[in-house]
Amino acid sequence: MGAIFDIYLLEALINGLLLGGVLALLALGLNLVFGVIDVVWICYAELVMVGMYAMYYLVSVYGWPFWAAVPACIATVAVLGLLLHVLVIAPLLGAPPINQLLATGGVLFFLQSFATVAFGIEFRNLGLRLPVIEIGDIFVSYARLLAFGCALAGMVAVYLFLTRSYVGTAIRAISQDREIMALMGVDTRRIYLITSAVGGGLAGLAACLLVLQYDVHPFVGLSFGPIIFMICVMGGLGNMVGGFVAAFIFAELISVGGLFLDLEWGYVFAFVFFIAMMFVRPAGLLARRA
Repeated sequence: MGAIFDIYLLEALINGLLLGGVLALLALGLNLVFGVIDVVWICYAELVMVGMYAMYYLVSVYGWPFWAAVPACIATVAVLGLLLHVLVIAPLLGAPPINQLLATGGVLFFLQSFATVAFGIEFRNLGLRLPVIEIGDIFVSYARLLAFGCALAGMVAVYLFLTRSYVGTAIRAISQDREIMALMGVDTRRIYLITSAVGGGLAGLAACLLVLQYDVHPFVGLSFGPIIFMICVMGGLGNMVGGFVAAFIFAELISVGGLFLDLEWGYVFAFVFFIAMMFVRPAGLLARRA
């Protein structure tokens, strides 16, 4: 009995690790935007929802190969991120934070309502049946394994972009001191646009990975949106390393909690842990103590 339980626990830990990769990718996109532009996109999960619908229609309706639909989906959501910045965020950059939150919250409800009217409330899926990999007595979802690998590759690509390119260096510099960089002649408007496009592109990549595991519907963002924000807050808003660590902690809590009881209780454990950590480390896991 103990051996069987150990196998199930190991399987839950592996699944939590794989889930953490996608959550870390989403947290990276949101933290990147906040760290540079200093605005939280409340509607970030709904950008993912749009990307999932784009993948569904390209693959299932128009018959595109999955590999060809992926770059189209990423580009679509990247453009959506650009439009979000130009039409909603840029006019409110000097406004109080509550105005910015309300504006992006309004975009959230607009995208949900538009998707409901345009696509209906039916649950849709790509119809792809990916195999389950059996390693000894442990079963691992190929979809989650693929998603983890692609998410890791995406995060490495963003890391290289931020550390090896001039634009990436400017993005990191602005995230540390935007006022000084503006005085030094850096075109902050251009950097904001690039950051918004990269943040949207990461949401598009996550959509391509999540559509392999979840059905698409107008409210699919509610399935992981709150978790993404808790991860970013617990890791420290704008702290990409903290968000990366927090993503895997949350994923393991959800997965292992689901093993002992059920998946809903796994989310309950994650929420309780988040609340407790806010009393201990209100500024985030990796925030420096005063």
